[in-house]
Amino acid sequence: MLKAQSVLVTGSNRGIGLEVIRQLAGNSSHPEWIFATCRDPEASHAQELKNLAAKHRGVKIIQLDVMDPSSIQTAAAKVTEHLQGTGLNLLINNAGIVRPSTVESETPENMSEVYKNNTIGPMMVSQAFLPLLRKASQESPQKGMSCSKAAIVNVSSASGSITEVLGWNVGHIINYRCSKAALNVLTRCQGLGLAEDKILCVALHPGWVQTDMGNAEVGASRD
Repeated sequence: MLKAQSVLVTGSNRGIGLEVIRQLAGNSSHPEWIFATCRDPEASHAQELKNLAAKHRGVKIIQLDVMDPSSIQTAAAKVTEHLQGTGLNLLINNAGIVRPSTVESETPENMSEVYKNNTIGPMMVSQAFLPLLRKASQESPQKGMSCSKAAIVNVSSASGSITEVLGWNVGHIINYRCSKAALNVLTRCQGLGLAEDKILCVALHPGWVQTDMGNAEVGASRD
């Protein structure tokens, strides 16, 4: 059972991120602080998230664009202010994008944009919130590593697995696969680099989920 007092989720205005926020807020032993971040909290597609925050006092919506370093730093400062001297237990790097492509049609522009969002973004966000994660780890009485103590969870995909190349016959999405393969390696490096800090670092494959991006990956449409 998750016993984290504070959780931050990127890309929480829809899809998997929104559902994570909903599940956390609806849990009887919900975290005291649930930071729901997204690129544009005032956009129409963030309305469901705003409705959720209105029902749950612990849900705090914070603007954070994973491709904008200044936005990330501003968000980190706001979270630090909310936490009032305590650390951040769990960071979930969920924000991601995909551009339909094949080996022949892939472009440098798409590759660069998707890689920056799906790989460099989680790296920058993790770096910005590392002081709060370290603080949570240092102050926790728990032994070992866990998501309740201090953790970075990178939402990845088996489509970026070199051995599996999951779903190739459904959608090639070269840019997405390469970005997730790189994210998997980044996660491994984070795990090794933060081992002494007792910060758990894992890459999570949620499986195919019927979301706007999930449908874009396979070229499907929602009913």
